[in-house]
Amino acid sequence: MITRRAAGQLFVSATAVAALGGVNTKAYAATKLVKVGVDLSLTGADAEDAIRVQHAIQMAFDAANEGGAVPGYTFALDVMDDGTATAGQYDPAQAATNARRMVADPQVFAAIGPQMSGSGKAMAPILSEGDLATITPSSTNPDITNPKFAAQFDPSGKAIYFRTVTTDAFQGPNMANYMAEKLGVKSVYVLDDSGAYGVGMADAFQKQAEAKGIKVLGRDRLDPKAADYTAVMTKIKALNPDAIYFGGVDQAGVKVAKEAYDILPKVIKAGGDGMMAAALLTGAGFPAVQGWYATIASPHLTGDEKAAEFVKDYTGRWGIAPSDYEITAYDAGLVIIDAVKRVVASGKPLTRAAVRDAIQDAKVPTIQGVVTFDKYGDLKDRTVSVFQIQQDTKARLDDIDAQYKYIGVAPQA
Repeated sequence: MITRRAAGQLFVSATAVAALGGVNTKAYAATKLVKVGVDLSLTGADAEDAIRVQHAIQMAFDAANEGGAVPGYTFALDVMDDGTATAGQYDPAQAATNARRMVADPQVFAAIGPQMSGSGKAMAPILSEGDLATITPSSTNPDITNPKFAAQFDPSGKAIYFRTVTTDAFQGPNMANYMAEKLGVKSVYVLDDSGAYGVGMADAFQKQAEAKGIKVLGRDRLDPKAADYTAVMTKIKALNPDAIYFGGVDQAGVKVAKEAYDILPKVIKAGGDGMMAAALLTGAGFPAVQGWYATIASPHLTGDEKAAEFVKDYTGRWGIAPSDYEITAYDAGLVIIDAVKRVVASGKPLTRAAVRDAIQDAKVPTIQGVVTFDKYGDLKDRTVSVFQIQQDTKARLDDIDAQYKYIGVAPQA
């Protein structure tokens, strides 16, 4: 298993390419190189999940190299870490630095990532100017691909930010629908962690909750570096809401889960995909996380027959079962491989622009089905899946697939 530090230093060389599926370096010398930049949050609160996503990406390109998916070409990953010790999680400034490095390297023809929307907002304009397409397997803030914000995030005028998940324009509202229609929630208090993802998710949830007749009793923006949120939780307790909704990721989420359990034990608790993470399970633990609802911005596939071979291979190689976002990461790799293959087969020069255009026109069979994008780069499938944490004492604490019980597809907004 690649360590966190090694993952951040996987630069392209004969050794690095050999690590991708045991590629024969003699054969590598006779092929043309296609580098794929990978941006993940390998330092800080999100590192555990980032490493798992990186493993899935690696598997896609291992298979492509081993099978000669694009004759005469070899894929290699340049993995970059946008997490910093100072931030304690993803750091938009570091993400921007990574984007500039990708754009400056003429051998990088496409990218995967970032993991987090705050990084995405920092990277998108740089990638746009460099005509370098990226596919994110988990970044869901809708602003990045919203045409209203094109001048900010897409100055080139061509979509470069693609997703193998849907956005929070659906994820947040659909959870509000689930709370109103399935859980009977009449009142809610909303929290966010002040990050781009968390704020956007909470905003979208709150708007739809109000539209569904749920009374929003208040809203607080949390500092993810704060030692605790006891004062906020005590204030919420006095208001006696049916539920709390948290938009955010692990750094604040672990503390929210622990303190909500202590102070608001009977309140329904829910969040987005930021609360569906191995780091939450290990950081907050049981019984604090028991009963939390979480969503993901994709279909649930890890138990589906279509994913059986991938799940078996992933588990056998890395020693733990994958989550659904490992599948969306693997599928992002398949889309890039397909795009390069089609450009090469067409006889056109392999350029970033050609790869970007091929991604835009993708109709790629993947584990989650045929992936296609709208003209802004968003996945056409809008499925949002709902889970609830229910402890499986026979499984590993950090086994997302075992500890999160699939409830079903959220009612669409």
